[in-house]
Amino acid sequence: QGQLVESGGALVQPGGSLRLSCAASKFIFSRFEMKWFRQAPGRERELVASIGRSYLTNYGDSVKGRFTITRSNQERTSSLEMNDLRPEDTAVYYCNARNPLDAVEYWGRGTQVTVSS
Repeated sequence: QGQLVESGGALVQPGGSLRLSCAASKFIFSRFEMKWFRQAPGRERELVASIGRSYLTNYGDSVKGRFTITRSNQERTSSLEMNDLRPEDTAVYYCNARNPLDAVEYWGRGTQVTVSS
C-alpha cells in the first residue's frame, strides 16, 4: 500500500510564502501523476495543482501565477511552492498520487495552512 506524507504547513501572514512537501513510499513514484488538493472548512475538496509523469503541470484558476508544483522522481517527492498567500488559501492541503493506467491512487493525511494576520 502506497504512502504519502505531507509536511510544511504553517501559520503565515497574508502575502507570505510557504513550501509544502510530499514524501512518497511503497509504490513506483515515476508511474504516478502527482496532485495537490485543499479543503477549507465547510467547502468541498478542490484541485490546486497537478504534475504529470511527463512533468506537464496544471493549476486551479485561483492559484495560477502564485503556486508552483514540482516533482522529483529521484527523491520520490512532490512540492508545492506557494507565494503571495491570501486568507482564502487557508485550508488543509492534501497530496495525491494517481496511476493513470489503472486508476490506483493514494492520499496523504494533509497539512494545515493558515493565512492570517
